[in-house]
Amino acid sequence: MTARAEFAVRANASVGLSPTWDVGTDTLLWTDLRAHSAHRYAPDDTDHAMDVPQQISAAKPRTRGGLLLHFDEGVALFDADGKSRTWLTFWAREGVRAGESTIDTRGRLWANTVPEQHGGDGWLVRVDARGAAHVVLRGVAAGNGLAFSPDDTRLYFVDSATHRVDVLGFDAQSGEAGGRRPLLAIDGEPGGLCTDADGCLWITVRDRGEVRRYAPSGELDRTIQLPAQRPTSCCLGGADLTDLYVTTAREGLASPGEADGAVLVVPGVGNGLRSYSFTG
Repeated sequence: MTARAEFAVRANASVGLSPTWDVGTDTLLWTDLRAHSAHRYAPDDTDHAMDVPQQISAAKPRTRGGLLLHFDEGVALFDADGKSRTWLTFWAREGVRAGESTIDTRGRLWANTVPEQHGGDGWLVRVDARGAAHVVLRGVAAGNGLAFSPDDTRLYFVDSATHRVDVLGFDAQSGEAGGRRPLLAIDGEPGGLCTDADGCLWITVRDRGEVRRYAPSGELDRTIQLPAQRPTSCCLGGADLTDLYVTTAREGLASPGEADGAVLVVPGVGNGLRSYSFTG
């Protein structure tokens, strides 16, 4: 049976990013980078948007309620009362914007930054509950997808400029990651990714209009063609974590279609892993 993408949110997002299934509320968190907005989508209901003061690449759930917000200038906490927003860690640097991020099983944040100009110096950082930031990788040209293997021994990392998915060894207890090595090459520009219960990687390919599933060994297993030209990231969600949600972009397209800038969903394609909440 051919998998077909459907509309989840008929948005006109300039750059939709970081879909995250919040298992605590059974809703989808996502952001529109250029519009300075964080969104929470409830299937069969509506999409609620919150305006924020600068570009935002991700919104993640917190164990204390509220949200963690990944801005260009750093990471902030938005309290459950919906009124107060405070900086957790601040790293403002001119010409560097927020990239992809994820939360590990111990509740730590892993976040990329992206230089706005090619050849810039971005980084991958780990942030703990108290806001201490630890640089894991430097010299990242276009930090993008981040995901962990189900057994917590691998961190998958995408620097889109390399057209590659790399893997780092990961120790969940200490939070240390290293030994970066190439896992697979992409004939296109890889974007955000997620892992499933089988340990496979679901990867958006920005300039191919596709989401691909790769085995942990790096072998291509499946390709889903999308009606959008520029998918940006993906996650598995829904009540049973079997639906693939995909954010897309319309920025820079000469003739964007209805699906460009929308949030798409491909029902019943895999078995997802639950997302985790930031402990701070």
